[in-house]
Amino acid sequence: MADDTKITRRSGITEMRKRIAVLRTRLERLLLWRVWERMLEIEFIDRSVALAGKAFVSFFPLVVVVAAFMPERIRSSILTAVTARLGIRGDALTLARDAFASSDDIRQATGVLGLVLTIFFATSFTTALQRMYLRAWRRPPRAGAGAYWRGVVWLLVALACTALLGGLRGALGDGLGFGLFAIVSLAVIAGQWWFTAWFLLLGEVRTRVLVPTGVITSIVTAGYAASATVWMPRVVTSNEAQFGFFGVALSLVTWFSGAAICVLIGACAGPVLAEDTGRVGRLIRGGEAGTLTAGARPPLPPPARELGLRDAFHSTQDS
Repeated sequence: MADDTKITRRSGITEMRKRIAVLRTRLERLLLWRVWERMLEIEFIDRSVALAGKAFVSFFPLVVVVAAFMPERIRSSILTAVTARLGIRGDALTLARDAFASSDDIRQATGVLGLVLTIFFATSFTTALQRMYLRAWRRPPRAGAGAYWRGVVWLLVALACTALLGGLRGALGDGLGFGLFAIVSLAVIAGQWWFTAWFLLLGEVRTRVLVPTGVITSIVTAGYAASATVWMPRVVTSNEAQFGFFGVALSLVTWFSGAAICVLIGACAGPVLAEDTGRVGRLIRGGEAGTLTAGARPPLPPPARELGLRDAFHSTQDS
């Protein structure tokens, strides 16, 4: 009797394993699953933390410092766009503004030399961003001074887009104007991230196949920014009440961590969709077989083993 029970139990376990294997095989055929695997491949938890940290300590200070040196109208546009993306409003916006020095104080403390140094220091963020795209597309890294000038160019483009969106937000107002702004904003941000991927991938990936990266990143980050208007003001006011200025900084780090995940999703979804052997991939590639430009270096090989969730937490060696 006991032997029959053991045999039945073993048979049940074997059947369950077979069903799990069949389910896993079906999941692996889905594009969403392959995006998840690509995220595991680039160690997305560690990479998002590194990206968020560098955005907070280098890119965000650059925006604040550059805005201080701009004319009042451009400065107002940049700050409007930044606060709208952060989802800060009301009392939380007042607290965040009070946590930073005035534009006059920033200009006096920084100077022109400090501004230049801030720009070059901010290239550490673009370096981390470039490494993310290279890993997502399995592109070999390329050393050299080109990374610095590319970083500076990207920063200038990002600041220009921020000022443009801020100016449009103030000009179009609410009501129907806000709806028009939302559409234009999605298009501008999609173009910005499309350019980001092409530029930081050194022009070795065809421009057409990078369109999904820009579109997905734009949609995901827009959704994240919209959600931030709900929870970010509460986080800022709560943290400021507990920790003062440091609480405002913690709130910003929280926002950047989520934004980094959004950018990672777009970066990983792009190559997965472009390399798909089905109808989606053929549409994105425009009938051509490859995703790389002529003369581009060959891609790196995929992982030699099956990836698991623990791979998302591995230390990022190149960061």
